[in-house]
Amino acid sequence: MRFWKRRSTPGPDVTSPDEAGPEAGGGVPTRAVEVTDTGDAQAHGGGTALTGYRGPAPEPAGPPPQGPVQVSRTGDATASTGGTAISGHVGELTVVQQTAPRERASWPHQVGVIPPRAQSFQHRPEAEQLRAAVDGGGTAVLCQVLTGTGGVGKTQLAADHARATWESGGADVLVWITASTRPAIVAGYAQAGTEVLGADPQDPEQAAKTFLAWLEPKPSTQPCRWLIVLDDLADPADLRGLWPPTNPSGRTLITTRRRDTTLTGPDRRLVTIGLFTPDEATTYLTTTLTAHHRHELAGQLTALAADLGHLPLALAQAAAYLTDTGTDCATYRQLLTDRARTLTDALPEPDALPDDHTTTAAAAWSLSIERADRLGPAGLARPMLQLAAMLDPNGIPAPVLTAPPALKYLTKHRTPGQHPSKRGRWRRRRRGPQVSMQDAADALRCLHRLSLIGHTPTTPHQAVRVHNLIQRTVRDTMPTNQHKQLARAAANALTDAWPQVERDTTLAGTLRANAEALTSQAEDTLWHPRAHPVLYRTGKSLGESGQVTAAINHFQHLADTAHDRLGPDHPETLTARHNLAFWRGEAGDVAGAMEAFAGLLADWERVRRPDHPSTLSARHNLAHWRGEAGDVAGAVEAFAGLLADRERVQGPDHPETLNARHNLARWRGEAGDVAGAMEAFAGLLADWERVQGPDHPGTLRARSLLARWRGEAGDVAGAMEAFAGLLADEERVLGPDHPETLTTRYNVAHWRGQAGDAAGAAEAFASLLADQRVLGPDHPHTLSARQNFAHWLGEAGDAAGAADAFAALLADRERVLGPDHPHTLETRNFLAFWQRRRADSTPNNDHS
Repeated sequence: MRFWKRRSTPGPDVTSPDEAGPEAGGGVPTRAVEVTDTGDAQAHGGGTALTGYRGPAPEPAGPPPQGPVQVSRTGDATASTGGTAISGHVGELTVVQQTAPRERASWPHQVGVIPPRAQSFQHRPEAEQLRAAVDGGGTAVLCQVLTGTGGVGKTQLAADHARATWESGGADVLVWITASTRPAIVAGYAQAGTEVLGADPQDPEQAAKTFLAWLEPKPSTQPCRWLIVLDDLADPADLRGLWPPTNPSGRTLITTRRRDTTLTGPDRRLVTIGLFTPDEATTYLTTTLTAHHRHELAGQLTALAADLGHLPLALAQAAAYLTDTGTDCATYRQLLTDRARTLTDALPEPDALPDDHTTTAAAAWSLSIERADRLGPAGLARPMLQLAAMLDPNGIPAPVLTAPPALKYLTKHRTPGQHPSKRGRWRRRRRGPQVSMQDAADALRCLHRLSLIGHTPTTPHQAVRVHNLIQRTVRDTMPTNQHKQLARAAANALTDAWPQVERDTTLAGTLRANAEALTSQAEDTLWHPRAHPVLYRTGKSLGESGQVTAAINHFQHLADTAHDRLGPDHPETLTARHNLAFWRGEAGDVAGAMEAFAGLLADWERVRRPDHPSTLSARHNLAHWRGEAGDVAGAVEAFAGLLADRERVQGPDHPETLNARHNLARWRGEAGDVAGAMEAFAGLLADWERVQGPDHPGTLRARSLLARWRGEAGDVAGAMEAFAGLLADEERVLGPDHPETLTTRYNVAHWRGQAGDAAGAAEAFASLLADQRVLGPDHPHTLSARQNFAHWLGEAGDAAGAADAFAALLADRERVLGPDHPHTLETRNFLAFWQRRRADSTPNNDHS
């Protein structure tokens, strides 16, 4: 029981009845009211009692009296069970306030409301992890922090854990607090302090401190097993001074989108909650729709789950949309891909959200983006996420998002706000200073902290991952004009980050995936005013990686698009046709390549001039494929004429002039002039090294042809040595998986066999085939390597193995190239040869 007593004389607001004038109180008549001889008053059950009796107003129809009130000769006021009682009289003011202690709740006791279980709740492996009492090292887990992007189901997992703990009797006191703000956290602790300890609810801060102090371990008292759940923590800073204490009898569970380092520590375990697995997502959709008597094809549900990126929140809201609107799954998937609509159009109305959802997935992410944008460096998180929204959700190389074009976009589109001035003061400005690479990296960390992206700097090829629906949400909110600027900026950044020599095939594949993702979102923009270079770079990369069929399809699409958009004679159309013809030849369609380049040459000469670089390039390729088709003399003649024009137009040291010399020397060798070819390549190699340096691809190719003709001239040992040295340099410059490096390994193995080591050659080709996975099983180089492996296997004495290998190769040659292709016919002849050798070597063979 607490008493408060104060005596004072009447102040200016309290006057005696005699001092109150008729106009006191600002013109409203005031009258004295006297209250006397009241009885006793009691307060209990949290109520308030005030002794006294107020007499009737002097004039029933008049205004209420305003003036001094005198309370005297009152009875006692008594408080009990948490009530408050006040007694006293005015004049010589004597006030007595009495507050009785509140009753404490008995255990077990729950504070706050656990969210209800979602429809078709999926049991997930993370639930078992939450139930683990110790971590992998045997240390007790006292605090677990569930982190992940909005919509992955963190709250549902926490609620499931809390409910299971409560129902199993695993906690004496369970407290569920929605921790979106610091005042909300304090209020939750205060409520627990009031209910569990009987703390004064009129002082929330003190009640919260009292509760936290009570959670501290006390060896002299009976331990209380408690579980504190802090759901949806928006800012780790809100927990300063409010973390539940470390107590062996207590557990803390936090859900948050943040991944700040302050959330981890010796007694805290960070648990990343990811997406549903494909099976979990499909099962969820099936179960939810079946509960509403909806039945869809399993394949459609699996595809829809993939379209929604297996995000639990999106799946729930999509199921609600399908149920409420009666839309079938196939139609809904078309709705999702309709770029004329936003993601919000494919979600339920706010008043129809399932499972007590308070917001859509899109709205939840928008709030996270705003929070990320306020973190330092301020204003960069949003434009950085915009760049990421245009690229591959499965992995974006870090150099793309920190390339100069990306930094330029970030600088231009930095969110207006408070930015530091040169004098160190903060002032509002529309655009901050030039964004640096470090600023861009810090912006990525901000987005990672809010779980809007996954940023893993240790895997630079796929350093940034972002959910496809987050990308969709960001794109939906962008003005059309900014969307176009963004697409060009992303394309420029990709081109800038794309190495000229693709040493790393994994990086090359990731860049292609990003270019394809960008094209799928903004192909129209990439064709204005002309085809962006990234479109050609993607196709070239496909071909150089050995995916020649994909390269053909890519350039066929480019050629058709250019024809439709720009016309048949536009340089972009002719350039796309050039690339298409080249990769057709690389795929083995030599006749088709010759025909295509012949037509292209005529068009270039008509549209441009005979000496235009594009016209000369068409002549170069037509001569090359003429030689590949068997017209070696025609190839030599064509390259001799081309070389003269290259030297006249472009000069003797121009790379294209050197390429013409390269091809002229090669086809002279193919025509039988081996010595002339060797001499030509020796001089060419010196010029390549002088003009471009020793590591230039042209220099390396000249070394390769010089080594080859040395072997053809009979210097097998010299050829082997030259190819071995070239292989070391190509692995250093181009990388071990580059097609040119694999070709050199092919030559090393070939000349090893020519030197008499058939078994070693077979072994080398087997190893090469294992590493040629980057080229694909149908690439011409792969098929050629298989043919050489089979040949040297037979030469090493395994005629049966050679026959079997040639039989398998023939089937693939016929499938890929057709039955009448020269390579197919050659393989058929080899098969017949080794089948005869196998028959000759079979014991007791009957030759009759």
